[in-house]
Amino acid sequence: MVDLGILLTRHHRLLSVAAILDVFESVNKFCKADGQEPAFRLHVISQQNAGTLFNQYTLQPLDNGQKYDLILVPAFGIDDMQAAISDNNACMQWLRNQYEQGAAIGSVCTGAFLLAASGLLDQRNATTHVSAAAAFAAAFPSVHLQENAVVTQDQGVYTSGGATSTFHLLLRIIENYCGRDMSIRIAKYFAIDMDREQQTYFATFEPRTTHHDELVSQLQLRIQKDFSQVSTIEELLNDIPASRRNLARRFKTITGTTPIEYLQRTRIEAAKKILEQATGGVLESMVASGYSDEKAFRQLFKKTVGMTPSAYRNKYNKRVAETA
Repeated sequence: MVDLGILLTRHHRLLSVAAILDVFESVNKFCKADGQEPAFRLHVISQQNAGTLFNQYTLQPLDNGQKYDLILVPAFGIDDMQAAISDNNACMQWLRNQYEQGAAIGSVCTGAFLLAASGLLDQRNATTHVSAAAAFAAAFPSVHLQENAVVTQDQGVYTSGGATSTFHLLLRIIENYCGRDMSIRIAKYFAIDMDREQQTYFATFEPRTTHHDELVSQLQLRIQKDFSQVSTIEELLNDIPASRRNLARRFKTITGTTPIEYLQRTRIEAAKKILEQATGGVLESMVASGYSDEKAFRQLFKKTVGMTPSAYRNKYNKRVAETA
């Protein structure tokens, strides 16, 4: 039986914890129905609270001496990841100790920030919620961020993307510990499509703007204002009193992207909004976002979003969906 610990972090998202428990409770239920022992022994670990969770699980302290086979860190329910990390500082050494003793460690969504802060993701592949990817990349450059990935698994450390990607992480773990048949059974029970390979098309480009670098802010504003009129990033750098190399370095440190990538993603985000509108078409979105080469636009859109402009329009345009 696998001893599975769910770490009840400060600022955890309760829905994330509930999803983890529900899935593994269901695995155990199916095991019992098949006349087998439960596959997982579930523990809820807390650094601050005593009592029970959902009137069922007695909260266990970090220092209870228990060695776990697998530990899962839920998503955070606040947007301030620095505060989330700081308030869970006591968990980081504990997670490292558990990993060194042989435990597999996994994070759900923004829980990856805590794993990264602990050092467990250094030089490893990882993913997180697409909307938090830029902040994650800026904060943890030693992590090999796979921004588009739904799930990563690297040397006993798992991460997942945002929201419903949680279920894909749990299916991966179930397959690893219980086999493919149980994973398929759980996927059917929870109506999870097992073939999701990326989370790119769920993303909205929301770059960091609350910082104190005036030159970076100046370039951000220029890109936002003139993205559809300029042909190159050099046109936007005119009159900004900094060398291109210095500004590019500062820009990437703060935003997580280069100026060129930032310009491209701003344009693609504008194209997506056109495609989502009732009358939005592919050519209209191309022109409005500042592109003139249809082939190049389609290729960049697919590379950035994970699907073609037409497929994106079919997925998110209400008028198209209603007539399909």
